[in-house]
Amino acid sequence: MSSAVMPISAILALAAGTYAFRVAGPLLHDRLTLSPALQKLFTTAAVIMLLSLVISSTILDGGAFAGWARPLGVAAAAALYFAKMPFPVIVIGAALTTAGLRALGVA
Repeated sequence: MSSAVMPISAILALAAGTYAFRVAGPLLHDRLTLSPALQKLFTTAAVIMLLSLVISSTILDGGAFAGWARPLGVAAAAALYFAKMPFPVIVIGAALTTAGLRALGVA
């Protein structure tokens, strides 16, 4: 097999798997029922996975500490979120906080 064929076959396999998962939802909707406890477990697991991704990408940059500006920018976004600010204000506030700290030399 050539080196160009392997990535194409991997892409096709992933595309087929993704399509199968997307089709499985509507096909199994009426045939499979989950208990309320299992539904709560799946919801909690999804939130934990998303939160761990946010935390790791906030704190780490290439396996090393990202510096204080990025976590403080995320903290500013969290504060703006809990203050019920609109999404554009949250994004701009986090970006300005991070950029301002970096401009002041806080990496």
